[in-house]
Amino acid sequence: METILLLFILGIVLLALDLFLPGIILSIGGTVAFLAGTRQAFVQFGMAGGLLAFVIGMALLAIALYIEYGLLPKTRYGKKFFLHAAVEGTSQSTPAAELAALTGRECVALTPLMPTGQVEIDSRRHEALSLDGHVAKGARLKVTGAQNFSLTVSKL
Repeated sequence: METILLLFILGIVLLALDLFLPGIILSIGGTVAFLAGTRQAFVQFGMAGGLLAFVIGMALLAIALYIEYGLLPKTRYGKKFFLHAAVEGTSQSTPAAELAALTGRECVALTPLMPTGQVEIDSRRHEALSLDGHVAKGARLKVTGAQNFSLTVSKL
């Protein structure tokens, strides 16, 4: 009986620690401990005892997960581990329609383009791909189009 109880407690502790340590090793260890405890209950107490141990183990796990994910995030200590704010922003700094509108404009290379780098148009930085290969920093370029999330440029 003590073995079953110790395996269940070990499973709960490993699954709770999984919140604080990265990786899946503790989750696997906790799950294996629960399964070993349930197996031991089936061996020692038969079908009825094994099912009872399984139900008790799942109830203990549900309580532990409720404390971990329901109550802990509301504590001062738990607020350091959980994200409570939405991340604002977009994956594109400039929408594709705005990039296409820049076709034909002149720009200056802020970084060397080998063949990609940064260019400046109207005091704004843009990713650019040089169709002419390597372009030195400070070179004057012309926007020939836009693809994906960057401009295509060529030497004047």
